[in-house]
Amino acid sequence: MLKKIEDTFAVALVALLSVTALVIKVMQDNLHLQVMDADRIIVNIAFVFACVAGLITWREKRALSLANVTDKFPEKARKVFKAVASFATALIITQLFFASFLQITNPDQFTARALFFAEKVYFAFYPLCFLMILILLFQCAEGKAGIVAVSAGTVFGVLTSMSAVTGIIWYWTGNSDLPALYALADGWNAFCDKSVLLLVVVLVVLAFAGVPLFVVISGITYVIFSKAGGYIDVIPIEAYSKLADKSIAAIPLFTIAGYVLAQGSAGKRFVELFRALFGWFRGGTVVAAVLVLTFFSTFTGVSGVTILALGSLLAVILTGSGYEKDRAESLITSCGAVGLLFPPSVAIIMYASSNYTVITQFEPGFDVITLFVGALIPGAVMALSMIVLGIVFDNKQDRPAFSLKAIAKSFCNCVPELLLPVLICVTYFTGFFNLFQVASFAVIYAVALVFLFRRDFGVKQTARVIADSVPVSGGILFIIGAAAGLSYWMQDANIPETVTLFITSYVKNKYVFLFLMNLALLVVGCLMDIYSAILLVSPLFLYSAAAFGVPVVQAGVIFIMNLSIGFLTPPVGMDLFISSYTFKKPVGQVIKGVLPFLIVQLVVLLLITYIPAFTTCLIK
Repeated sequence: MLKKIEDTFAVALVALLSVTALVIKVMQDNLHLQVMDADRIIVNIAFVFACVAGLITWREKRALSLANVTDKFPEKARKVFKAVASFATALIITQLFFASFLQITNPDQFTARALFFAEKVYFAFYPLCFLMILILLFQCAEGKAGIVAVSAGTVFGVLTSMSAVTGIIWYWTGNSDLPALYALADGWNAFCDKSVLLLVVVLVVLAFAGVPLFVVISGITYVIFSKAGGYIDVIPIEAYSKLADKSIAAIPLFTIAGYVLAQGSAGKRFVELFRALFGWFRGGTVVAAVLVLTFFSTFTGVSGVTILALGSLLAVILTGSGYEKDRAESLITSCGAVGLLFPPSVAIIMYASSNYTVITQFEPGFDVITLFVGALIPGAVMALSMIVLGIVFDNKQDRPAFSLKAIAKSFCNCVPELLLPVLICVTYFTGFFNLFQVASFAVIYAVALVFLFRRDFGVKQTARVIADSVPVSGGILFIIGAAAGLSYWMQDANIPETVTLFITSYVKNKYVFLFLMNLALLVVGCLMDIYSAILLVSPLFLYSAAAFGVPVVQAGVIFIMNLSIGFLTPPVGMDLFISSYTFKKPVGQVIKGVLPFLIVQLVVLLLITYIPAFTTCLIK
């Protein structure tokens, strides 16, 4: 029953978010009725959605994490690691609950109003989300050992949250005579000061034991702020600041739109169109597959979603056209992230919005459209390289004849689907819609297409598809919220400038720097999800790249391209494991199959890295 309520509430929030943005635009632009605090209303609804989506993501056990290397360990060792992971997870979730609940009790925090309510009402969903996750941890604990681990973690979480607890008591009662509690807070802060490196290493190790990335990042952030004197109130405030942002709020809407289209008949229609257009010549089916994968990964923002949603369909079509099965699956796996370089790529949106202040220091007047334009040619080259290699591997001789009738029929069957990317680009690049309005429009269009026009789903099925898409976006949003606090600390501690000074003192050549940075970013892309990498690593790269005179647009394209290739990079690239699951084959076999495609992508990366014209020639 609770699950149904959560899903219904999430679907209602998606509908409210999508409709509200466009209704406000009509009221203000067409009816000339001013809506007070319109932006504040939208971003607070978006924040509530982020909290609910994060909870559902946790409930469905789909929180983003690294590959669990402990799966290969002996059973006793696995049980030990699982107990430690449960303990640490409960501890960190408890810390996050108290740190965020502190802001509810603070009378000076979140006092502005949106849609008749104080912002504090919206923010209250944040601690509530952590409380519900903690309850789920107890419900899902395996056996007595699991209950003990979660219980111990919760107790230690309370004991290490005294900086927040004493603040809550002060705000509620005005009592500051709490020497025992202050002693516990000081003891924890002193422990973090002396053991920060050890604690960070332990948390990183736990990431490889299956602890979700947002928990690991939050734990590291909590330790660092505790070391600095217990300023843990910054963590939830920064999470709210980042998640209650219109550019960030657009990300889940684009993801949901892409997911809805992928679950409907759009994928099949695109394949039929591109097969009719290109299937008559060698590698034509490959062209169709690459274009379809590019289109859908552009929207979803997470390449694994595209592989899961369309991998089996495209594999059947490729093998049915005479393509070798392993080659077909390798091609699909390798093209899962190509779309991250095309509008409305949520990765580019995230990169531009989170680094806007830094970028404009080096290039005043920059906006996300500039980065979209700069990524067009690199994206096209990457897609073309996959097509060329795919054609090389296509040895089938028997192909259907060219048919204008088949092209016309499949084109007519696909017109509404083709209109969506066109309308998105036209309305956004002409300024008719802002980014959030475009995302809202994309969701409404996608749902109307599969429900009203195509009738792929009934009412309940459409709601179910939207609900199923929520964990995809929820995993992204929780990572963003978790990384916000750590990103704030890095900026406050001048880490980017320090790293830049260190690099420039040892590396004097621009091209050597770019080569070393590519290597580092491939490792980052292999180990981290793209959104936490953007928040935590991109500022370091931006400052260093600027010191060597690398244009900010080129730097952004290099960064995103590296991370997209990192999904394929052995031994723990995320898409390798998603492909293994989708196509039911060993990871080693997946790695062997994608190696030729990976090598070609690395060659393209080097071209983009060392020839700036690829990214700058279209920019005025």
